[in-house]
Amino acid sequence: QVQLVESGGGLVQAGASLRLSCAASGRTFAMYAMGWFRQAPGKEREFVAAISWSGYRIYYADSVKGRFTISRDNLKNTVYLQMNSLEPEDTAVYYCAAAVRPITTTQAMSAKDYYAYWGQGTQVTVSS
Repeated sequence: QVQLVESGGGLVQAGASLRLSCAASGRTFAMYAMGWFRQAPGKEREFVAAISWSGYRIYYADSVKGRFTISRDNLKNTVYLQMNSLEPEDTAVYYCAAAVRPITTTQAMSAKDYYAYWGQGTQVTVSS
């Protein structure tokens, strides 16, 4: 089992920045990748960014490319999502996820069903 706890969400104005953190515990040695997803009210949960545990593979959704940066600290078993130039459309609950299956392709890290463990989510609200 892997436990994930997100933090860092909040209410900000458009153009501001936030950094989300996701701390993993438990069988972290079994993880191959971690990802961030988000879900806005009335919408499906969508992929935001993912990183392999080695850091070799990184993948972003087109909607956040150039604004968001995913990174990881293996010593702390923590993944971060630095979000800059936030827009009202970024408002959502952000979820961290961990995968315990080998990565086939970088793009495969964007699939929800690739991930076995999920955090409880952290709210990000961006006002205009």
